[in-house]
Amino acid sequence: MTPEKQVPNDPLKTSDDPLKMSDGREEREEREKRREIEKKTDRSDRVGEESDDYEPERPDSNSTETPIAAAPIVEDTPAPPVTVSAIPITAPVDAAPEPDPAAIEASNKAVRSKSGKRTRRSFVIAAAAAAAAYTGYNWIDKSEMIGRQQKPLRTAFNTNAKIAREVFNERGIAPTYSKDKAVSELRFNGPYGLRQELVFDSWRLKLVGVANAPKYKQFVPDVTAWEYKEIDFVQPGSAHSDDSKGPAEKPAVWTRALNGDGSPMRGQEEAGDSDSDLDPFTPGLLLTLDDIKALPHHEFVTEFKCIEGWSEIVHWGGYRLADLIAAYPPARNAKGELPKYVYMETPYGDYYCGYNMTACTHPQSLLTTEMSGAPLSQLHGAPIRLHMPIKYGYKQIKRIALIAYTDKQPDDYWTKLGYDWYAGL
Repeated sequence: MTPEKQVPNDPLKTSDDPLKMSDGREEREEREKRREIEKKTDRSDRVGEESDDYEPERPDSNSTETPIAAAPIVEDTPAPPVTVSAIPITAPVDAAPEPDPAAIEASNKAVRSKSGKRTRRSFVIAAAAAAAAYTGYNWIDKSEMIGRQQKPLRTAFNTNAKIAREVFNERGIAPTYSKDKAVSELRFNGPYGLRQELVFDSWRLKLVGVANAPKYKQFVPDVTAWEYKEIDFVQPGSAHSDDSKGPAEKPAVWTRALNGDGSPMRGQEEAGDSDSDLDPFTPGLLLTLDDIKALPHHEFVTEFKCIEGWSEIVHWGGYRLADLIAAYPPARNAKGELPKYVYMETPYGDYYCGYNMTACTHPQSLLTTEMSGAPLSQLHGAPIRLHMPIKYGYKQIKRIALIAYTDKQPDDYWTKLGYDWYAGL
């Protein structure tokens, strides 16, 4: 028998239900819930009807087969009806309040105000920065040129040099190495002052500013009258060793220009003549190579560093510049002070350098006559070049022909072309 369908009372239909809402959405949700309840009730009824109609199959009496025991019949008990009250109902959430146009407009206005202020401030700051940068660049670009550098940049160079001198005072000792670390021959770099081959018999070292110079047998009343003999290189060729860092060529065939009176013209390289060259009839000493070799001999294995970014360890031999200065001391000025600077140049002033006296009396500043255990070659500055490991290579002048003590900061070849005068390491 099919039990009578029980239809539970729908409490959602009562008008006094506090959970009932008036909008269409809530009504649709109520109808969906009722449909689900009715579907579940129908399924329960169908299950009960199928249980009542079931009849097990009876065995045939004439059959010889052994009857198989039938499985016990279990009556299906219809599921109890599900009432709407058994379904948990979630409390509805209040709908979001309608936006207030006035409040939105006020908020937008505040945001636009702050954004506008920041945008205007950013534009003002950017414009001021651009104007300042342009003004600064224009000021530097149009300032006075000193040695191919604008004055502010040259001032920065000099300030850096002053700080370096105050901190280090050129007292540092460069690292030394064993001879097996040295290259067989230093890389050739820079033909300035070496465009022609020097005739060694004509070489003299002019020494100017010596105290009581007339007492020395090498004294002459005018060192500027001395002339060096140079000849053109016959075979320019290559000038670097196999273990040196990169190829370098000898100077091309070159002949010195002459003045109108037939004398050799000075300052034939790019930087021109030096502002520190000697006046005519300057007295001084003319030293021979034997005079230099009378000083104590020293050898160092130190690193030569080029401002171009390469370096090589080299075995040097020669005589300390400090010993030369001690043997031929400089004259004191009117205040009783020793000169602060030393000036050097090649024959006819094609290349020239200036130094602090402190750097020249450094124990590793060497008047070099040998390299890698052999006499200097022409292209490496024979008969004498300077090795100063506390300075970059462009301060290590080759083929020295003049050393002058002076109180005025000397001119410098590469400083005229925009480099730093100090060049310290």
